[in-house]
Amino acid sequence: MRKFNELLDIVARLRAPDGCPWDQKQTPQSFKPYIIEEANELAEAIDHDDPDHVREELGDLLFQVAFLNRLYEEQGLFTMEEVVSTIIDKMIRRHPHVFGNTRVTSEEALRRQWTAIKATEKAGKDKGGNTLVALPRSLPALKRAQRVSESAAQAGFEWPDQESVFAKLEEEIGECRQAVAARDKEAIFEEIGDILFVMVNIGRSTGINTEEALQAAIDKFTGRFRELELQVSHSGRAMADLGSDVLLALWRRAKEKGLSGANSPDKKRG
Repeated sequence: MRKFNELLDIVARLRAPDGCPWDQKQTPQSFKPYIIEEANELAEAIDHDDPDHVREELGDLLFQVAFLNRLYEEQGLFTMEEVVSTIIDKMIRRHPHVFGNTRVTSEEALRRQWTAIKATEKAGKDKGGNTLVALPRSLPALKRAQRVSESAAQAGFEWPDQESVFAKLEEEIGECRQAVAARDKEAIFEEIGDILFVMVNIGRSTGINTEEALQAAIDKFTGRFRELELQVSHSGRAMADLGSDVLLALWRRAKEKGLSGANSPDKKRG
């Protein structure tokens, strides 16, 4: 607590009239992007399994929390003590099986209990009674889609079986093909969104985090493309000068090397 209070004092000093000009001019809106950035950097450090980096990024994120709290505290809206008290009360309230006498017999029962408690907390707060409104629109699209899908399923709006989801995917792909053939950009835009959302439902229903799945696919493609660039460079030619057949052959070679390379993203992600 001594070190935490020291951090709060540092934030107050930065915001003081004789503090840092940059920190002095910040508002909650101007500061918001830095919180998101630091959270993403922490997530990346966790993915890289680097404890020293994780420790550093946790500190950066903690500073963001302390700084944002200070902006609101200066307006007399709330204090850090109230922030901490709120989360303490919430965690105790949402874990009656730990801090109370409630017993749960399965992970599914635990999930239902958590959902019921959250629903009680949010009763009367959601606009129009919509259980999905509380999910922040600022979330990355895939992550938000998965949370929306989870919330809808928990409320009882669920696919009857996996085949129904795949049938819907095939339907959406067919509609996207038609939109592309008609060169209808608005329809293409809508159908691509529908396809992605159905894919998220497939991921959610099979226990896959689609945000992480896409990140892994991007890492895999990046590693293979880097290897492709090296092969093209060694040939002494530019990629634009090579035909599609040659590039496809080089891509297959890069893919094979990625699967066996010790340092490739393919190897790391599995």
